[in-house]
Amino acid sequence: MSTTTQTSTAGMSDLFETPAPDADAEVFSTRVVAATLGAMEVLALHLGRTLGWYQALIDEGPLTSVELAYRTGTQERYAREWLEQQAVTGYVLVDDEAAAPTERRFHVAPGAVEVLTDADSPAHTAPLAGFAVAAGRRFDDFVEAYRHGGGVSWAQLGPDARTAQAAFNRPLFLHQLAQEIVPALPELHSRLCGPARVADIGSGEGWSTIGLARGFVSATFEGFDVDEPSVAAARRHASAHGVDDRVTFSTVDAADLRESRSGDFDVVMAYECVHDMPDPVGVLEAMREIVRDDGYVLVMDERAGETFAAPGDLTERLLYGFSILCCLPDGLSTPGGVGTGTVMRPSVLTEYARAAGFSAVEILPVEHDFFRFYRLRL
Repeated sequence: MSTTTQTSTAGMSDLFETPAPDADAEVFSTRVVAATLGAMEVLALHLGRTLGWYQALIDEGPLTSVELAYRTGTQERYAREWLEQQAVTGYVLVDDEAAAPTERRFHVAPGAVEVLTDADSPAHTAPLAGFAVAAGRRFDDFVEAYRHGGGVSWAQLGPDARTAQAAFNRPLFLHQLAQEIVPALPELHSRLCGPARVADIGSGEGWSTIGLARGFVSATFEGFDVDEPSVAAARRHASAHGVDDRVTFSTVDAADLRESRSGDFDVVMAYECVHDMPDPVGVLEAMREIVRDDGYVLVMDERAGETFAAPGDLTERLLYGFSILCCLPDGLSTPGGVGTGTVMRPSVLTEYARAAGFSAVEILPVEHDFFRFYRLRL
């Protein structure tokens, strides 16, 4: 590909810096080039994960392009170009740059190993590339929705988006939720230590439910989600982690639980899903209905700023990116959806909760860079 841009690459490290109000054209031009480079690197990253190239390099490397292609059932010429691109980018290291192209041996940079392949590491951010790929596949659908209304659902985004979200949250749910977060909330911790019945609304692939079940062995858990592939995956994960005797998952709209499960649960939770719901008030009403009168209702959602401010910090920029390419189109894909979007500020949740009949919303003392925890008071 050729380009006529005269923009220097010296400012590539400034991709995550919000330009000053008086920034000149060169600053913005450099940022566009840097963002384009980032997009291409994301696609290359997802390619390497999908084809098993990173895992092969970690398990058997250093490898030549010939060896990598043979071990993964892929084409050597493509593997060679990808390896060189990854080495230039820095994810992969080359043993001898001067060797012949098919004799150069490559291995994954040590610091990148857990980022790319360790599903239980908090540093395992590589699955986010799958979300970007999923959104890109639906670009024409976004244009149609933005012009004429309607939306693009999670189901339309497909398995890459679903598994990306599940994988991104997995380390938090399996290794922090029961071990650090719940113990910081004494009343909730006390309830879960006993024979509590717990409902996980919008449970996705089940990692929040499974993480709590592993940590609190006297409680029983039920996860509810409208997405059948997510529920099927959650059942597989529960079995693999040995908690399927105390954990069940059902494909159901939480709003439909009001009458059938009224007062059934001691604790009701919703992790990073209220902002996606087309009718958040209706679901919160159902959560209030299915919890006991003295029960505990917990919501975890993105740590959006308390008020809109521009320019925003990195978290706010990331949240708006998710919103325009996933959460808002998903919320509007259901007729009558309110379209909350990812950036659900505390005042918005409080408004929804009061409309659903809760008396108050309390921001809980949990420190997390990306999520905020709320207790909805009955």
